[in-house]
Amino acid sequence: MSHFLYLVRHGEHQDAEHGVDDGPLSERGKRQARAIADRLSGVPFTGAWHSPLQRAAETARIMTESMPSLEPVPSALLFDCIPSGATPDMPQGFQPFFGSVTEAEVEAGQAQMTDAVAEWLAPSLEDRHDLLITHNFVIGWFVREVFEAPAWRWMGTNQANCGLTIIRVRSVKSPELITHNDLAHLPVELRTGLPVPQPL
Repeated sequence: MSHFLYLVRHGEHQDAEHGVDDGPLSERGKRQARAIADRLSGVPFTGAWHSPLQRAAETARIMTESMPSLEPVPSALLFDCIPSGATPDMPQGFQPFFGSVTEAEVEAGQAQMTDAVAEWLAPSLEDRHDLLITHNFVIGWFVREVFEAPAWRWMGTNQANCGLTIIRVRSVKSPELITHNDLAHLPVELRTGLPVPQPL
């Protein structure tokens, strides 16, 4: 049996450039969401889940408007979180990130991602195509889990807004990363997280 996870980072939100954590999607974010919905329109999804935060919930709503058989379900397991704390083997360059992170935030993130991995990276007895609309750090943790990499390694994995990551969960072998941060469905002006082209 095949079990595929389609991990999508939410679209760009209006207040992102001002450092506000959450908010409604920007016009560019709405276009990003519609573009990935078109990209995935032929996938026979079993279900769709999203982070309860506004930017992810709105992305899910826009995406599933063109997928009438899907009813997106909010899941606390997909909240934005800090999946792990600083570790002795972590490069020093990442240390400043944890300056304002509390132990409680790390503990909550670790518990959340342990449950999320148990929920969605488990083999299935039937063919499944699960759509998860979530956040950069959450997707980074899933990718880290596939490679059984050190705990801190999620920090070096970046996902663009409405980038697509696909994981195949296998019953005998380890999970397999099919594609990571695929942006083929987004025109250049909708791609975030990439160097800005300089005029010639």
